[in-house]
Amino acid sequence: MFGAIRETIAIPFTSARLRADLLSGLTVGVIALPLSLALAIASGVAPQHGLYTAIIAGIVIALSGGSRLNVSGPTAAFVVILVPITAKFGLGGLLLSGLLAGIILVVMGFARLGTLVQVVPYPVIIGFTSGIGVVLATLQLKDLFGLGVLPAGGDYLDNIGALVHALPHFHWTDLAVGLITLAVLIGWSYRKSRIPGHLIALLAGVAAAWLLSLLDANFTVETLGSRFSYHLGNVTGHGIPPVLPAFVWPWDLPGADGKPIGLSFALFKLLLSSAFAIAILGALESLLCATVADGMAGTRHDPNDELIGQGIGNIVAPFFGGIPATAALARTAANIRSGAVSPLSSVVHGLFIVAAILVLAPWLAWLPMASMAALLLVVAWNMGEARHFVRIVRIAPRSDVLTLLTCFLLTVLLDMEIAVGVGMSLAALLFVRRSIELTGARLIERHEHPHTAALPPSIVLYDINGPLFFGAAQKALSGLTQLRHDIQVVILDMADVPMMDITGLVALESIVVTLQKKHIMLIFSNLAPRIRQKLRNAGIQEHPGVIQFVNSLNDASHVALAQVNAPTT
Repeated sequence: MFGAIRETIAIPFTSARLRADLLSGLTVGVIALPLSLALAIASGVAPQHGLYTAIIAGIVIALSGGSRLNVSGPTAAFVVILVPITAKFGLGGLLLSGLLAGIILVVMGFARLGTLVQVVPYPVIIGFTSGIGVVLATLQLKDLFGLGVLPAGGDYLDNIGALVHALPHFHWTDLAVGLITLAVLIGWSYRKSRIPGHLIALLAGVAAAWLLSLLDANFTVETLGSRFSYHLGNVTGHGIPPVLPAFVWPWDLPGADGKPIGLSFALFKLLLSSAFAIAILGALESLLCATVADGMAGTRHDPNDELIGQGIGNIVAPFFGGIPATAALARTAANIRSGAVSPLSSVVHGLFIVAAILVLAPWLAWLPMASMAALLLVVAWNMGEARHFVRIVRIAPRSDVLTLLTCFLLTVLLDMEIAVGVGMSLAALLFVRRSIELTGARLIERHEHPHTAALPPSIVLYDINGPLFFGAAQKALSGLTQLRHDIQVVILDMADVPMMDITGLVALESIVVTLQKKHIMLIFSNLAPRIRQKLRNAGIQEHPGVIQFVNSLNDASHVALAQVNAPTT
């Protein structure tokens, strides 16, 4: 835990380092401010909760995680999971889901599962992200076309149906402002500028709405201020409240019925599957982000510390109104390109958002909802990884293409929780399958090896390659029981067997019994010490003329020849 802080302390503190972290933190803060607003809205909650997430989770994770350059906060990847949770359980249920996910992430980190998450196959990751991009883009169309708030749900086809039904009633004013914002976003992406493109695009959207309202008194667009309001004492305001996040018990916040959701074991059971989906997706995204950051900055993160830090951030954030958070790739990349050196930059990014809430809250109410939708459409396109998706379909083996399409379709058409479960299962099955393909037992012909050239036909040598675990052991060892009748000695070269589980052990026990019945001697060569000990613990002991353990193929050849040439009684 706190690996990023330990690594940072080792870096000499200088004024140049402080200046770099301050400037990068301010740059990322400018990027995170509108994104946090938009992602909270996309998740079905009031925009200020996105800002609270960026502040609390962003600072806590930076100080407790395993990557010193990751920037965490609300992300687009979570939207697909969070929308149905919010629709079913309200804000209170969403925050409790994030709290449970944080606990799961901490457990994953202490269980040292960080390295396992990193081996998820590429087709699974691209299938998830592409599916998330499609769903996220679809969710933004209602605001881009000015269709108002449509019924929220987890079924993609139902959302499409609602959009099609409402489309004849679209507002051209919102669509015009949204398209202007989108055009500026796309055009700015081709410029080499240190000014974030989405900041310019949002300003262009606000300016376009204002200018068009001057030209036409009937020109109106929906804004942050017209959709969202807040109450501070006896005062009702529009947009986001100009106050800092305050401590609140998540279970005192409203559920879907508007009443406090409460705290019960039954509720935890209902939220647990959603929490697991948040935790798994958060772990994947944060560790992928940390890996990319290491490649960009030449740093090295601790995956288990990063999971613990992400967990702590997601445990703390709900008590201050924060929704689930994870590392954000775009913000992290901007952080590194801006010259960040330590987690201080992420802390500065959080403090910038604090200042923005206190100073800019009245101005943020002017942001058009269509412009926010345009911003998330570009985020969705970048998440979609269309180029990588097409490349996998074009050049990858059929099993990888099937995995990609399965994860993609499950993410889009069904439920992200199902997609995460099936995707992780596919990842495990792919790993097992490919490990099985790498494991085998090959009969070494006499001309292939100097130690077999002088051996008589009654002695055979098998080279065992790969781990002997469930699935692989039976495949690798099945041929050892189908031997010619004149075979007297079998040598197993185990130099390339790195591990063996109970299935492999049972398979070897079966081989030993079969060969003993046929009066064939078995010689184990080049056994790793831990595997030799496993065999001895299982009762497979050395016995002259029956079983022998040797350290090299040369020793195995001598023992085998001695056995064959021994006088019979």
